[in-house]
Amino acid sequence: MKIAIRGGRIVDPGNDVDAVSDLFIDRGVVAAIGAAPSEFKTNSNIDASDKIVCPGFVDLRARLREPGQEHKATMDSELRAAVSAGITSLCCPPDTYPVIDTPAMVHMVRQRAAELQLTQVHPLGALTTGLAGERLTDMSALQDAGCIGVGNALRPVENTLVMRRAMQYAASFDITVFIHAHDPWLLGNGCVHEGEISTRLGLPAIPEAAETVAVARELALIETTGVRAHFCELSCARAVAMVADAQQRGLAVSADVSAHHLHLTEHDIGFFNTQCHVRPPLRSATDRDALRSATRDNVVQAICSDHQPHEVDAKLAPFSESEPGISGLETLLSLTLKLVADGLLELPRALAAITCGPARVLGIDRGHLRVGAAADICVFDPDSNWVVDPDTMLSRGRNTPYSGWSVPGRVCQTLIAGRVVYEQR
Repeated sequence: MKIAIRGGRIVDPGNDVDAVSDLFIDRGVVAAIGAAPSEFKTNSNIDASDKIVCPGFVDLRARLREPGQEHKATMDSELRAAVSAGITSLCCPPDTYPVIDTPAMVHMVRQRAAELQLTQVHPLGALTTGLAGERLTDMSALQDAGCIGVGNALRPVENTLVMRRAMQYAASFDITVFIHAHDPWLLGNGCVHEGEISTRLGLPAIPEAAETVAVARELALIETTGVRAHFCELSCARAVAMVADAQQRGLAVSADVSAHHLHLTEHDIGFFNTQCHVRPPLRSATDRDALRSATRDNVVQAICSDHQPHEVDAKLAPFSESEPGISGLETLLSLTLKLVADGLLELPRALAAITCGPARVLGIDRGHLRVGAAADICVFDPDSNWVVDPDTMLSRGRNTPYSGWSVPGRVCQTLIAGRVVYEQR
C-alpha cells in the first residue's frame, strides 16, 4: 500500500523537522518527505491541509486491565481508545493478574495485543516475583521474551538490599529499571497531599517526603550499581530537583510525569471529588509549576497518560475508599496541547514528550519519521476544540476529572506501519 499524506505541517521533534510538506509511505515505512520517490504511484491520499502530521504517540504507562480485571476494561476496548487518540505504542505495567513475572505471561500479553492489530503493547516485567519485593525474577528471561524493562509497579521493594541486588542484576544485562518512588511507611493509608486540603477535608495525608525519601534511596543505589533507571510519575518539586541534579552528575536516569499532574492540583479535589483521587496524589500549585518547568527543560523526558480505567462503582465510594486513577488515553494529546495553548511549551517540545522522548526511555525504534522508519503516524487538527464527555469515550473506563473541559486537538487519522487503524468519522 502506497499512501501520500499531503500538505500537512510535519512536526518530527526527534529529527528537528517542522515544515509544511508531503509525506510518502510505501510498504509500511516512511519512503520520503518532500518530493515523492521516483515512480511512486499512490493507492491512497490523505489531505492534511491545516493539520499536524507527527509520529504516533508513545505512552509510557497504561493499564489495560487484561488479564485479570476484565470487569473494568479489556485490551480490545482500551487499544481502540488508544488508536483514536493517536497512540501507536504503549507500555503495560507488570501488575496484571497474574503478574507479568514469567516469560509465559509476557508471551500471552504480546500475543493478545498482536491479535488485535491495533496499538503495539510493550510489557514491563516484574522486578520481584509476584511484586512481593522478596525474590528477584529472571530478568534476563523476561527481556528475551520481549519485556522492555522491569519494575515493581506501585508495590515498593521495602528491603534496600533486595533493591540493590535487583539493580545490580538489571545493570549486568543492561535492563532499564522503572521506579515508582514512595516510602511505604510515610505513604501509610494516605490518599491526598499533606497540606491545606487534607486539613480542611480531614483526609489521611501523603507528605511529599514519601516521594523524596524514596527518590533519595533509589538515586544512591543507582549511583553505586550503575543501572539505567527511569522514575515514573514524579509529583513534587523537590523530587524533580533531585533527579535534575542526578542527571547533571551523569547518572543514567530519566523521568516522566502524568498529564494530570501538569494540570490539576490538590484544590481540584474540591469537596471530595473522587475523580481526582490519584496516586501519587495531586500536589500543590507550586509542585505543578515545577513539573511543567522540568518538562520544558527536558529534566522530564515524557508525559504519560497513566491510564487506569475503572468501573463506575470504583469511584462511588467515600474518597479514601475509592480506587485511585484516571482514564487518560483519550485526553493525552489534548492535555499536552493545552500546555502549548497556555504558552508553557513550544509545540515541538510538547510533541517530543509524547513521541521521541518516551520512545528513547523504552529503547524502541519509534517516535520519529526518518526515512525507512515504521510509518506510525498521527494526523490531528490542532485548531479543533472538543468537549470531554465521559459518555462518548471509547475506553470502558469513564473516570475522568475533565468532564466538560473544552480542550484542543482532534485526531483525524492514526496509522500503524502504514495501515490506517483509525479515521475520524
